[in-house]
Amino acid sequence: MKNIITVNNLKTAFGEKIVHDGLNLSINSGEIYGLLGPSGCGKSTLLKEMVMLENSYEGSINMLGLKLENISQADAQSLRKKWGVLFQAGALFSSLTLAQNIELPLKEYTNLTQKIIDDIVDFKISIVGLKKSDSNLYPSQLSGGMKKKAGLARALAMDPKLLFLDEPTSGLDPISAREFDTLILKLRDLLGLTIVMVSHDLRSMDDTLDRCAIIDNKKIVYEGTLDGVKEIENDFIKTFFKM
Repeated sequence: MKNIITVNNLKTAFGEKIVHDGLNLSINSGEIYGLLGPSGCGKSTLLKEMVMLENSYEGSINMLGLKLENISQADAQSLRKKWGVLFQAGALFSSLTLAQNIELPLKEYTNLTQKIIDDIVDFKISIVGLKKSDSNLYPSQLSGGMKKKAGLARALAMDPKLLFLDEPTSGLDPISAREFDTLILKLRDLLGLTIVMVSHDLRSMDDTLDRCAIIDNKKIVYEGTLDGVKEIENDFIKTFFKM
């Protein structure tokens, strides 16, 4: 498999608070990769660093062949078109309809006609399991599961190579969470995505992840498959996975 994301000797600090101290990991094309660990260990911070929303770090993050430290504005703009992000709460704009939320990146980054944009929005709505009749609803009219799907449709609007998911099943009931897991697997195969996911949902991890990195006490204590976790003699890992 081709390696498309590497993190080398990453150190993150906010003032005197050290979040990461020498992280190293690699993510391969086409896999679903999990960033796992206890609350406050820096999983979401690492994801934000990968998508250039945080830069309080030393070390190196290489994304699709480009180093993020000291990246040019043009290269950064190009990279942002190649990934989509689903934030934990969906991050939908409350004053915009579902369709208007999804079309935002298309209007921001392309010169497509409104007719083509409308067709793309309809397609993205359908592939995430929403109905065309949902397109005129506002976020306040959507259930938690629908908000997640709407946020996912927007993340997919630009046909990204990479998809970043921050706690995608958080706040969903067990049935909706399992449906979302199935959707993620389907979209990975259908669209050829590489997916990086932060999660606390053990069932979701088991159902979706190809590999993972487990962060504890500022370090990566394990990187590999979930099956391999069972062989690790580490008190935190055993407690985390209830082994």
